[in-house]
Amino acid sequence: MPASMLQEELSKDLPSHTVTARATRNGGAGMEKALSNQEDLGGDRGMTDDIFDESYCEKEGPKPAKRYVWRNIVLMSLLHLGGLYGLWLIPAAKPVTLAWGFLCFLLSALGVTAGAHRLWSHRSYKAGLPLRIFLAIANSMAFQNDIYEWARDHRVHHKFSETDADPHNATRGFFFSHVGWLLVRKHPDVIEKGQKLDLADLKADKVVMFQRRFYKLSVVAMCFLFPTLVPWCFWGESLRNSFFLPAILRYVLVLNATWLVNSAAHMFGNRPYDRNINPRENRLVTFGALGEGFHNYHHTFPYDYSTSEFGWHYNFTTAFIDLMCLLGLASNRKKVSKETILARKIRTGDGSHKSG
Repeated sequence: MPASMLQEELSKDLPSHTVTARATRNGGAGMEKALSNQEDLGGDRGMTDDIFDESYCEKEGPKPAKRYVWRNIVLMSLLHLGGLYGLWLIPAAKPVTLAWGFLCFLLSALGVTAGAHRLWSHRSYKAGLPLRIFLAIANSMAFQNDIYEWARDHRVHHKFSETDADPHNATRGFFFSHVGWLLVRKHPDVIEKGQKLDLADLKADKVVMFQRRFYKLSVVAMCFLFPTLVPWCFWGESLRNSFFLPAILRYVLVLNATWLVNSAAHMFGNRPYDRNINPRENRLVTFGALGEGFHNYHHTFPYDYSTSEFGWHYNFTTAFIDLMCLLGLASNRKKVSKETILARKIRTGDGSHKSG
């Protein structure tokens, strides 16, 4: 399919820059290039490594053999068994313990969605030091690799989406993109392309590098000890319930909510913004992942701080960022204009926007 020259325009709060090309891809189904003659797709974020790289070509020949990481396989199996045991313990837990577990879910999820994802991976808004510290602590509670590594892999995911260089390439199947990618060694292209990214912005952030330096200690404290000790010490919950509910079950739920963005939101749903890429709009994922399921929109406009055109609708993370801006703790939210969104829907969408 020949590439077509298309006009892209960001909202008025983004400054004008030089021409930048973006290619969208859906396996072998086709390719369509979007070209902006007016503004850089990265805006003033200081990075564009989350824009698809059309120059990448997968290497010919047989794929590298899978190399299983048995430590991860054993630990993930035990973790999910612990999560199932936590489900069985729910009726025996105090209501305040369940409420505490839900609060821990929200906090740790925000460490990923508002922190590692929208702030550090995409630079879609700016956060002051107090908010960055809070999000780093919340991110340690989520225990999904440190911010530096999470953001690096996520930028590689966007830049080489659905190729061998994508860490959780959804064309390799639901299980692989959901959790299997963590159970095998990375494809050599993932490592190679990750090493070539410009991560100077992450290295310059002292909060990011401090968390990376003390990550293991922070995970033990925030992911396991803190959620367990609060209900045990403050309202006399049993140690068993305190550990398996707010710590283990909550951790399992946050992990799978995040993983569903990589798996289900790349396979199930409509594509109102770009029919030529795999990511979809998935309402169930949106609800469980605090607003991260508007995935066709996100891969079309990765620099939008809301990852959606619908504001707070099913998007707790956007509401949180807006609150932080209201309190003066965040600023410079990047947003795509309604005119640009509508034009993109008409130009490359699957037509599903017409039915609402």
